[in-house]
Amino acid sequence: MQGGPPQRYGGGGPPVLVLNQKTQRQTGRPAQLANIRAARAVASIIRTTLGPQSMLKMLLDPMGSIVLTNDGHAILREVDVSHPAAKSMIELSRAQDEEVGDGTTSVIVLAAEVLGQAEPFLREDNVHPTVLVSAYTKALAAALEILEEQAITVDVVADKEWMKKLVQSTLSTKFSSRWNDKMVEMALQAVLTVAQPLSSSSRTEFGMTNASKSETTPTKIPGLQTMEIDLKRYAKVEKIPGGEMEDCEVLRGVMFNKDTVHSSMRRRIENPRILLLDTPLEYKKGESQTNMEITQEEDWSALLKIEEDYVANMCQEIIAAKPDIVITEKGVSDLAQHYLAKANITAFRRLRKTDNNRIARAVGATVVSRTDEIQESDIGLGCGLFEMRKVGNDWFCYLTECKDPKACTIVLRGGSKDVLNEVERNLQDAMQVVRNVVNHPKLVPGGGAIEMALAVALKRRGQTLQGVQQAPFLAVADAMEVIPRTLAQNCGVSVIRTITQLRAKHAAAYDDDNASDASKVVRCTWGINGETGQLVDMNDYGIWEPVGVKAQTIKTAIESACMILRIDDIVSGSKKRDS
Repeated sequence: MQGGPPQRYGGGGPPVLVLNQKTQRQTGRPAQLANIRAARAVASIIRTTLGPQSMLKMLLDPMGSIVLTNDGHAILREVDVSHPAAKSMIELSRAQDEEVGDGTTSVIVLAAEVLGQAEPFLREDNVHPTVLVSAYTKALAAALEILEEQAITVDVVADKEWMKKLVQSTLSTKFSSRWNDKMVEMALQAVLTVAQPLSSSSRTEFGMTNASKSETTPTKIPGLQTMEIDLKRYAKVEKIPGGEMEDCEVLRGVMFNKDTVHSSMRRRIENPRILLLDTPLEYKKGESQTNMEITQEEDWSALLKIEEDYVANMCQEIIAAKPDIVITEKGVSDLAQHYLAKANITAFRRLRKTDNNRIARAVGATVVSRTDEIQESDIGLGCGLFEMRKVGNDWFCYLTECKDPKACTIVLRGGSKDVLNEVERNLQDAMQVVRNVVNHPKLVPGGGAIEMALAVALKRRGQTLQGVQQAPFLAVADAMEVIPRTLAQNCGVSVIRTITQLRAKHAAAYDDDNASDASKVVRCTWGINGETGQLVDMNDYGIWEPVGVKAQTIKTAIESACMILRIDDIVSGSKKRDS
């Protein structure tokens, strides 16, 4: 209405609609409580996969193939969730898997329990989330400090028995636990093969910064202070269906699924000279579309001769280096095959770049880009035996008995693809655990012992706190008990009786030590036998875990819980415009 009197609205004026009508929005307490419920729902999916008596999950992936596993990360990777908090929980398991390779189930279960402990404070006591976050952060710093004090240091090179116990404790919760001894040997052998000292230019001290110290504590192990362990690049797992699990092995060298390019080439050579190329042994085509107009017949013959001379020249340069085996990432023409076979040289073509790099590291060769730049130093002399073997229906090239291989191939045999995939996942976890210990050689007792020790020590420290932060600090101590509680639950024993007895054992350790000082930490190694549910001393039972994995689990769980608690507004809606 033009020129009329201004309209006045009662209260605060008309409601202003900023967001789209279709947008869903949750704010304040309902949003926080919804996040906690979503986190607990994710944890409930994989809670039964913790411990030696864990259950398997069968998942149908989008491609229609079946995934059969009890690995927390592998399960959550296949689960499709829509709630944003549930998605962030699944990210936790991915971060844990990439960082340390183990503890993917524990981190989700612990994070959900820490969030669950916050629920009564938000619902009934109306405590502000920042107070909870502040108390949780203090509890995290105290937990990491206690963890370091509870840890024992091992010598990775000398204490082979300790390392075996460690890998066994990782594999005992997995599907492949029945072939434990074989898997332990393979994991240790693979990691110690791939490990090599960092070059002086890129030398950095490995270690862990805990919350109480600002500096990084370097690893003090002779000869292993600065190790580079690149399992992804240099420890290739080759899965071949068929055969038995006893046929699995870690090769002192590498193998790949290729046959020789010519049937008359040699198929077994001792102490071969190996040349690696990433250039094609065929005439180079034009970069873009090339047209040639030929007016005389002799010109056509001249063109063909130029091509043949070019290939012959490349082959002569290769033959001059006197290799026994030539491996290239690109193609090998029929003419080149003829020249190489005539010179008694075995050739392979179209090898993956990753495989070529692995062979270079195993046999001490250098990958050459141009045939006219081949030098004697580029030839690999480290391989003891080359032979072609037929496994199943395929031919494989084996380069074994290497003098000092810094790369290896792990050959896995088994009844079906599902079994092989699960065994590969288990082996990857075991190798990651060995890598963590090499980088930070400290261990803590497993079987829920360290979690209960943390719970008891945190409760003693929490008694000294004053004010509103004491209750949330003690809630973190209660949340730590979820790991031994879940272990007992999955064994089928009485959870309340078992956890009460375990708590009493750890509390009695402080009484026996007459530890009046609340900040003093007493080492107690009693935990739960994951097979039977009985209480056992982990010193005698021999279940140990790396400090790196436990510290990462606790840090990731509590930090993510703090982040989720700080969310007070969830806006979800479609950005698509109306058609």
